[in-house]
Amino acid sequence: MTHPWYALQVRSRHEALVASHLSARGYELFLPLYTSRRKWSDRVKELSLPLFPGYVFCRLDVTNRLPVLSAPRVNSILGIGKTPMPLDETEIAAIDTMVKSGLPAKPWPFLKVGQAVRIESGPLCGIEGILTDFKGRHRLVLSITLLQRSVAVEVEDSCARPLGEPVKDDHTRPSLVPTIA
Repeated sequence: MTHPWYALQVRSRHEALVASHLSARGYELFLPLYTSRRKWSDRVKELSLPLFPGYVFCRLDVTNRLPVLSAPRVNSILGIGKTPMPLDETEIAAIDTMVKSGLPAKPWPFLKVGQAVRIESGPLCGIEGILTDFKGRHRLVLSITLLQRSVAVEVEDSCARPLGEPVKDDHTRPSLVPTIA
């Protein structure tokens, strides 16, 4: 029997350490990474960074979660209250397919509105997400709902087929600054 995926909230910048530690304990882990170019005054370096900073995905039996929670730098298992909530298998599968495709991806703000699409051809065929336009290029936004986090990957809009009508809303992105009425 395969256990469901859970999101582990881990100490910032310790995702790889937690993943290797729990992997050594026999857990199935998923730590999706992306390549980022960072420029310093004397050089440019490519770094592999987590697509979901502060989180590692782990298959586990929640009735026996103490070994995971007692692992160094693991803060908690995401859920509602003190009840861990499993992640949607299709969301994890979509992120895994995107990572394996080799297409450039990066973290993206979580979107609740926009055009839902299904990719009809290419390495992401069958994946559903939200199509956005950023700096004249089309991107497919894939989300992990429980984390309220998203990632974006560049796609050809000709590969995407609409799933439904976009949500009619004045706000296309969540506000980072609270508004005072």
